Amino acid sequence: MADGILPGLVKGMATTARSLTRHAHTAEYPDVSPALPSRSRGVIALTEENCTSCMLCARECPDWCIYIDSHKEEVAPTTPGGRARQRNVLDRFAIDFSLCMYCGICIEVCPFDALHWSPEFEYAELDIRELTHEKDRLREWMWTVPAPAALDEHAEPAKEIGVAEKAAERDRPGKSEGS
Repeated sequence: MADGILPGLVKGMATTARSLTRHAHTAEYPDVSPALPSRSRGVIALTEENCTSCMLCARECPDWCIYIDSHKEEVAPTTPGGRARQRNVLDRFAIDFSLCMYCGICIEVCPFDALHWSPEFEYAELDIRELTHEKDRLREWMWTVPAPAALDEHAEPAKEIGVAEKAAERDRPGKSEGS
């Protein structure tokens, strides 16, 4: 019986001695930000201008953690004698991240590219009820969404960049009328 234990014990001690001589790779997270891979999944961001309140994301969500409220608004006809149209106006878009399982089905099913993965992952709250984030907070995370790589070097810039620039111009404080 001693013949079977001794080689195993020596092997174990050798493994321990080898690991003692190696440098430890400890991630000091709060002090040093981790190097995340591009397009990592962190939190879901919303481009409010692209959302048509079609409810596809809320219906397909397996956790039912997306809450959407909207109303219909009548749009005047563009031509004389034309018929007035209706369009959905987004009143509330909220995601309860205490329920979300980060599967990405809502992002994949959105036909208008209103939802995107943001690499932002530091959004912890002290109270679980504060993990329901409304459209204002989801729009803030849109700035952290990396632009997709261009498929063609002569292609026009990504729509996300144009929408973000327009929103920045509109929301910029102290903007004068002539600029």
